[in-house]
Amino acid sequence: MARAKRKVIITCAVTGGIHTPTMSDAVPYRPADIASQAIEAAQAGASILHLHARDPENGRPTPDPEVFMQFLPVIKQATDAVVNITTGGGLGMTVEQRLAAPLRAAPEMCSLNMGSMNFAIHPMADKYSDWKFDWEEPFLRASDDFIFRNTFRDIETVVRELGEGHGTRFELECYDMGHLYNLAFMADRGVLKPPFFIQTIFGILGGIGADPENVGIMKSTADRLFGADYHWSVLAAGRHQMPILTQALTMGANVRVGLEDSLYIGPGKLAASNAEQVRKIRSIIETLDMEVATPDDARDMLALKGGDRVAF
Repeated sequence: MARAKRKVIITCAVTGGIHTPTMSDAVPYRPADIASQAIEAAQAGASILHLHARDPENGRPTPDPEVFMQFLPVIKQATDAVVNITTGGGLGMTVEQRLAAPLRAAPEMCSLNMGSMNFAIHPMADKYSDWKFDWEEPFLRASDDFIFRNTFRDIETVVRELGEGHGTRFELECYDMGHLYNLAFMADRGVLKPPFFIQTIFGILGGIGADPENVGIMKSTADRLFGADYHWSVLAAGRHQMPILTQALTMGANVRVGLEDSLYIGPGKLAASNAEQVRKIRSIIETLDMEVATPDDARDMLALKGGDRVAF
């Protein structure tokens, strides 16, 4: 009997709150463009869509639920992909602002950052001189003095209001080793319950570096802390995206791609869309004799409540 192929969840982070419009024309910021790129990514093989919102006029990250609601129903009507809404938001947003759209939408999944950190993107500003919008350069440069706040109280607030209040489960974002231990602390207290979907993140300035050795260290630590109670996923920023994800696939990981995490499809070549990155990682997955998970596969693996129980 042939051995069943391992199923790999592809998450696509469609727009994020880091890259600015000047950096790439492909980064969507109008609701119709976010929706169309999300739908195309799902058609290419993404079973989870990780979503931020942006001001439709200038592309600045926004927590406004009204903007989210301009694209969430469109995506839901066009695809059965799992919709995953950020609770990280963008630089300078309060926890209350970051929760506003998820509480309105009651999605199947939300991201949840597992610790505070220096989240620095200011070196990006040195690469550009002509800006499409006047907010972009100061937004980036201010991050040299930015602490991305995710205290234990903040984490418990998100879990109580979204998890207990709406049945939402979480993409548990771990940017460093200590974040895994924060998650273990929350698990030991019963605040968060398995199965955990742990997104280990490599290459953000302020977090763990995108070194091959670090991928193994993060996995072995998660194995020790969580055993069989978790599903592992990996994202890597910028030029590290595809090499690190390919390594992680051989180690048993699920993967995340998208223009939130990297603007590129290859060395020096900007990606034309989110779907282009999804198609590339799908090709790698299938070349490694693995199978891309469907949205329903992802729901079963992660114990999600189902797309019929959201509020959009």
